[in-house]
Amino acid sequence: MEFGTAGLRGAMGAGISRMNDLTIIQTTQGFCRYLEKQFSDLKQRGVVISYDARAHPASGGSSRRFARLAATTFISQGIPVYLFSDITPTPFVPYTVSHLKLCAGIMITASHNPKQDNGYKVYWDNGAQIISPHDKGISQAVEENLEPWPQAWDDSVINGSPLFHDPSASINKDYFEDLKKYCFHRAVNRETKVKFVHTSVHGVGHSFVQSAFKAFDFVPPEAVPEQKDPDPEFPTVKYPNPEEGKGVLTLSFALADKTTAKIVLANDPDADRLAVAEKQDSGEWRVFSGNELGALLGWWLFTSWKEKNQDHSALKDTYMLSSTVSSKILQAIALKEGFHFEETLTGFKWMGNRAKQLIDQGKNVLFAFEEAIGYMCCPFVLDKDGVSAAVISAELASFLATKNLSLSQQLKAIYVEYGYHITKASYFICHDQGTIKKLFENLRNYDGKNNYPKTCGRFEISGIRDLTTGYDDSQPDKKAVLPTSKSSQMITFTFANGGVATIRTSGTEPKIKYYSELRAPPGNSDPEQLKKELNELVSAIEEHFFQPQKYNLQPKGE
Repeated sequence: MEFGTAGLRGAMGAGISRMNDLTIIQTTQGFCRYLEKQFSDLKQRGVVISYDARAHPASGGSSRRFARLAATTFISQGIPVYLFSDITPTPFVPYTVSHLKLCAGIMITASHNPKQDNGYKVYWDNGAQIISPHDKGISQAVEENLEPWPQAWDDSVINGSPLFHDPSASINKDYFEDLKKYCFHRAVNRETKVKFVHTSVHGVGHSFVQSAFKAFDFVPPEAVPEQKDPDPEFPTVKYPNPEEGKGVLTLSFALADKTTAKIVLANDPDADRLAVAEKQDSGEWRVFSGNELGALLGWWLFTSWKEKNQDHSALKDTYMLSSTVSSKILQAIALKEGFHFEETLTGFKWMGNRAKQLIDQGKNVLFAFEEAIGYMCCPFVLDKDGVSAAVISAELASFLATKNLSLSQQLKAIYVEYGYHITKASYFICHDQGTIKKLFENLRNYDGKNNYPKTCGRFEISGIRDLTTGYDDSQPDKKAVLPTSKSSQMITFTFANGGVATIRTSGTEPKIKYYSELRAPPGNSDPEQLKKELNELVSAIEEHFFQPQKYNLQPKGE
């Protein structure tokens, strides 16, 4: 396993390419030595460690056991550890780092990966996920500390150690107190007739979302009984990933129909992501994409902020962020309303770090999101947080209901006011790194003379940005503004018809992903026509750029 900016992610089991006691001990020893070099006050401040409910009975591995082994490593070196006594959502780790001013945080989770996987996710002292060069530094330190230290396996040393702290009670209290500051319509919440169903998809989210609803004076949502308790087998779903569409939500829809609930809120197993679905008048369920919910939450957080801040001079210090593969709807809202919008590279590690820089400069970061259903609605967590997003979505739905509006109607109103932004994203599965390299090299040498493609089917290409090589033909010096990374593939094509498409490799899964968006200016545009045009563009990209037959790529299955 390679230690990267996403930490570790792999199957649990024996062997050096698997998540097990030994690889956790080795990784933590390296991380510990690296932190000792970086922080002279590490022994005063310490680290936080938490975990989800994953387990692998065959090898004896589990998130809880891995967390205890990691804690043992730090405590054996005289470093204080704040280890949660029970499972928590991933965002509780970055929250605790910031709140207690610790040097680092570790979350043992594989988020929404298949059940056999686990992961080791690392946060820096700024409360955001690590970015380069820390991954390289940690990786090197791990290589230098492969032999387990004495007592490495004896996790009983942490029991009763004066360096061992359980932050569960205080963090639970403080997090929900901080969350209350983002409740704008307590009276509406108390009276609302809107009913909600929540699923935690056999993960950690249940009790935390119940607490979030109480903090906002809501009646707690109906929990899907088959999925509310943590279960490492994820018995009711093929993939425990609410991004995969309606399959994961079947039980939620059934419960909603039974209880006449109009809205379904679904967290992934570590509760850092959120999917939202709404029952339409036709009786159909509409699952909002990450980009659509990003538009709704961005509009809502700006509208709520503006009501509290009548002083327009504050706009110039107000920011929203999204990643470069996400919809640019926030940019359209920012242009019209007068606040700032910035895009970052893909992933919350970039948005969290950028948000922290802005906050340190005295700026106000209202919201950040990525299309992979990740939302940062409250900057006291510098990462995506599905708990806060769930309750803020509930308040938005309840507020709209007082105006006789649904989420779908409000989304349409946003598009009418700021311009339609139609998006489509999918992926192909490819396990062979050589094939992936060939596919991207073909795009960089499309005519055999080292040139990128000028057309894709009938669609003319007007711009190219390649963040693997650092090329961007829209810049005067042809150099990309965003940071480049030779270790991952990512090319963005801009089309003459206003379309934008990015093709990139995934950091955590064997996928080549694509993201496309067609934007229209505000005013009279026909969304059905835009959808048709985008579908044709995507088909052309699949046929000419992916060439699934030639490269033997497996399409996404529902």
